[in-house]
Amino acid sequence: MFRNYLKVAWRNVWRNKVFSFINIVGLAVGLACFLLITLYVRDELGYDRHHQNANRIYRMTRTFLSQDGSVSLRLCSVAPPFGPLVKNDFPEATQVVRMIQNSGLVRYGEHVFTEPNIFVAEENIFKLFSFDVLSGNPDQALVNPFSIMLSKPMAEKYFGRENPIGKTIQLDRQFDLTVTGVYEPQPTQSHFHPDFLLSFSTMNDPRVYGREGLRNNWGNNSFATYLLLPENYDVSRMEKAFPAFQNKHIPAGDGQKVSSYSLLGLQKLTDIHLRSRTDDEIEPGGDIRYVYLFSAIGLFILIIACINYMNLATARSAGRAKEVGLRKAVGAIRGQLIGQFLSESVLLAALSLGIAVVLLLIGLPLMNDLTQKQLRFTQLIDPVFIGMLLVATLLTGLIAGSYPAFVLTAFQPIAVLKGRVTTALKNGRLRQVLVVTQFAIAVVLMISTVVVFSQLTYIQNYELGYKKDQVVLLPVFSDSTLNYETIKQELKSSSTIADAARSSRVPSGRLLDSQGASVMLNDSLTPSKVTIKMLAVDHEFIPTYGMKLAAGRNFSRAYTTDDSAAFVLNETAVSMLGWNSPQEAINKEFRYGGQKGRIIGVTTDFHFESLHQQVAPLVLFINPDSFNYLSVHVAAGQLTGGLAHIEQVWKRYFPDRPFSYQFLDQRFGRLYATEQTQQTLFGIFAGIAILISCLGLFGLSIFMAEQRTKEIGVRKVLGATTSGLVALLAKDLIKLVLVAIVLASPVAWWAMSQWLSGFAYPAPISPWIFVLTGLGAVLIAFLTVAYQSIKAALMNPVKSLRSE
Repeated sequence: MFRNYLKVAWRNVWRNKVFSFINIVGLAVGLACFLLITLYVRDELGYDRHHQNANRIYRMTRTFLSQDGSVSLRLCSVAPPFGPLVKNDFPEATQVVRMIQNSGLVRYGEHVFTEPNIFVAEENIFKLFSFDVLSGNPDQALVNPFSIMLSKPMAEKYFGRENPIGKTIQLDRQFDLTVTGVYEPQPTQSHFHPDFLLSFSTMNDPRVYGREGLRNNWGNNSFATYLLLPENYDVSRMEKAFPAFQNKHIPAGDGQKVSSYSLLGLQKLTDIHLRSRTDDEIEPGGDIRYVYLFSAIGLFILIIACINYMNLATARSAGRAKEVGLRKAVGAIRGQLIGQFLSESVLLAALSLGIAVVLLLIGLPLMNDLTQKQLRFTQLIDPVFIGMLLVATLLTGLIAGSYPAFVLTAFQPIAVLKGRVTTALKNGRLRQVLVVTQFAIAVVLMISTVVVFSQLTYIQNYELGYKKDQVVLLPVFSDSTLNYETIKQELKSSSTIADAARSSRVPSGRLLDSQGASVMLNDSLTPSKVTIKMLAVDHEFIPTYGMKLAAGRNFSRAYTTDDSAAFVLNETAVSMLGWNSPQEAINKEFRYGGQKGRIIGVTTDFHFESLHQQVAPLVLFINPDSFNYLSVHVAAGQLTGGLAHIEQVWKRYFPDRPFSYQFLDQRFGRLYATEQTQQTLFGIFAGIAILISCLGLFGLSIFMAEQRTKEIGVRKVLGATTSGLVALLAKDLIKLVLVAIVLASPVAWWAMSQWLSGFAYPAPISPWIFVLTGLGAVLIAFLTVAYQSIKAALMNPVKSLRSE
């Protein structure tokens, strides 16, 4: 019997090729998108879960508060003394591991490379994190000073087929390190990827850091510190004890308790990738909000596809009423007819699932390219997920087939054969609700895509207050034998270079504030409650970046005091410190940290950080010991020649260091890489949602034209024009689309308002976005139904009416 059901079902599929194609393709595309997004979401949620003790590992965080109580800095790392002290004061922390990331010049023979992922780690790292150690003893490999372990790719990079164990490599031209082990690199779904693991005991050497610094340096919050806690441990107990712990161990300054401005916290390992909100991270993380967003999009597209499938199935069922009547008249029982309709619907759903898998394999490379991930189809081979997918497909088929199966088969044969049933089936109130629902979802996605594109365009064209084009960024190395002023002058000796400057940080990075400010009030320096961020610069920084002065002057070598007793503020700092104008601040006494002097200038505000943040109050001063970057502004139209000149100078002063550089505009663009990817994915999925919805409209237009064939014939005989008939056929569906637009617009406005709230400078949501998107949706819908409407309107009325 079941075999017969399938055979008849296949015949019906083949007989109604257009409807079957629309049904299968629409559901297949929806399922494929759902599977793609599921892969993306599962990948994001799977970070750091490969560690055996993933649910027991926590990372210490440190948050600094301003004098007004607001958060000034959130760090994912802490000072070096915290690790041993936590281990001593909190016995529940069975393992404590400190790590610090560095970059350095690694040499082995003729192989010389600058490596950015050298991690100095304590010897018990393998008792906390899961590493696959290929060679060497993990219990002993990082015990001795100047011992180092290499990831397998690094071992092959430097040693080829040689056995690296016992070999010596050189770090930064001064430290000889002994290779003690090789390990498999951490998987992609990890928040850190060390290429080298250097023994933490190396830090005891005064040339590296020194024992005293490890015991007492509370200001260097660069050490990622991880704790292994008992199963189901209540971390709030430890966090509540942290204020007293800090006050006990950290010397208080100016009689102020450390806990009043420094907060310690614990962050679960598996939350780091998606839920970390710190100002720095070992690697860029994800965002749980995007996971929720794309989960919703995947679900919406699947709902649209299922609605489409069910809509067309119920619409087509009206044309099969006479088939049911005939089958009943020749002896078919209701149970057999129910089985027939359900098997046919499930068969179509199963075919859709098979095609969806093929589309998934085709779409995976594109998805990987857009998201910079390594998604694989095998990640979906999970018995639970496969079972859920099969059940969902089966339910879609059963629900879509339930209307003809249970409603049509309940009618009496004589009523069906006399045509008393079809009129009721044509009304399709349920189909109208389904069309409105699927188009409303599609319109929400369309509007969201336009808003995301508008915001990114707004950001890219926003006036930052400095020049970011043709600025080349070079690292500054700590080497007392180098005179960077000489290097700068040699760079500027070429006409291809406009200017060059050094600074502690460069635009697109994060500003730091760790020192209090004092201003002259009532003839005395008074500590300010305003948190002012700092930027160490040289004399050429402001002109190199084309920044403008609102008052006063720039740093100058003509004034020797500028090197140690001069400050330049931005307009925001001047305003927040209480001065009425930039001119009023000029020549006022000012102290920042341990440096005291006068304010010599005020810059107009510039956006040093991402546009996700407001412009922060900022102080600029000269401090060569803090310089980390050399910014070189290449002259207009001289990029190729400028880079060649920079490389030539580089090789003269750094012959053993590979020439490496960044462009500032590209670095700035990476700040919004997530939004760029989001925009592209939004556009693709919104387009797919519209495509599926239009497939449904096209199918419904065919159905409506077939049902009204005789009506159209009569109207033509009575003088109706082609345009009038097209409008008649299209207006019912266009009305549904208009209702969908009205319902979708407020939902889209609310959703995008929430998304834009993450930007300090959001683009306004123009009413024209809704108007134009709505008109676009109506136009797409009209073009979809117009073809079939015109075809029906041009049909010869004689053919339409001859059966009467």
